[in-house]
Amino acid sequence: MLPTTATLPLTETLLAAAQDFGTPLYVYRADTIAAQYHKLTQGFAGHPTRFFYACKALTNMAVLRHLRALGAGLDCVSINEVRLGLRAGFAPENIIFTPNGVAFAELLQAKELGVNLNIDNISLLERFGARFGGAYPVCVRLNPHIEAGGNYKISTGHIDSKFGISIHQLRHLERVIKGTGLHVRGLHMHTGSDIKDVSVFLRVLEVLFDAATRFPDLEFLDLGSGFKVPYQDGDIETDVAALGAQVAAAFRAFEQDYGRPLEAWFEPGKYLVSEAGVLLVQVSVIKQTTATVFAQVNSGFNHLLRPMFYDAYHRISNLSNPQGPERLYTVVGNICETDTFAWDRLLPEVREGDILAFHNAGAYGFEMSSSFNSRLRPAEVMIEDGETRLIRRRQTFEDLLEGQVEA
Repeated sequence: MLPTTATLPLTETLLAAAQDFGTPLYVYRADTIAAQYHKLTQGFAGHPTRFFYACKALTNMAVLRHLRALGAGLDCVSINEVRLGLRAGFAPENIIFTPNGVAFAELLQAKELGVNLNIDNISLLERFGARFGGAYPVCVRLNPHIEAGGNYKISTGHIDSKFGISIHQLRHLERVIKGTGLHVRGLHMHTGSDIKDVSVFLRVLEVLFDAATRFPDLEFLDLGSGFKVPYQDGDIETDVAALGAQVAAAFRAFEQDYGRPLEAWFEPGKYLVSEAGVLLVQVSVIKQTTATVFAQVNSGFNHLLRPMFYDAYHRISNLSNPQGPERLYTVVGNICETDTFAWDRLLPEVREGDILAFHNAGAYGFEMSSSFNSRLRPAEVMIEDGETRLIRRRQTFEDLLEGQVEA
């Protein structure tokens, strides 16, 4: 633990963390997470709204407990995420379980744990209703057939998506609900991540309102998330204050016709933790070829998959030489596969041994990491109240053997 980081500039704090805990290293700032959460609560203060952190972005227990203390609920997509949430202290009623393509047995486990169930499949709804009727209220996930987000891989509301029940199947859905006596207390839609045009949320809300007229006993409408965070200069960031005002006005108008108040629910993940995290790596080798100068670091897509998987941009800083003359580098990892973090990136002169920081690495960074090539997963630390503390130790060679059965 570093007890003096409150007095250090961020660059020095990160360098001190790299020195104390080694690299590669994920570092998260608790104050940034809190600031993002407060932006949401203030922006949507005009209407009763709940926020459930989409923990698939980052499930470290310290992060979960921090968000619980801020007042967030939890959005989970697997039964083990539900268990992590309960262990982190979330009450079952503050957890929503939104799985996709799971076995019926997993729904039963979640029911026994007492959490909110969000079901996105008519077959599973029919089985659940036949077994429990209206004794255990559920939420239903619909697919609005609205394409959103900047990347097809992170769009979930288009017509070819595996997520949700098509809005064109509402008549079938109504028959199942009537036939089984299911109690539907909420409707849910999520169109994707990195939504640049806030009008998408309002279009989704109109579809939800239209569907809601068929369900007289709703308590909430869940718009998922998709709030945009900036990854580079000039990037759009969702204006949550403007969006919150429009959502509040739309809810008030609809509630007059619907005849009862409704809560708005959202499930932000990346928005809460992305900007809070950096991945620190060390430059192992500067390699010049006939065409390119490579800065090769002691990491790879086994630690940060997003650039290779989503073609995602992450700003890179040279913490060790921030004032150096700018030169062009292609930053790559040490995996025996193509693992390019950035092509032709202009950086302050990079030298062997320098510490580089990949920004916006808090979401889907460590969470999507692996031990590919038998490389070890990094450690994680949290900067909170002026202290930098370890919240996950670095993986060891012995961890690679765990679970293996030797003859």
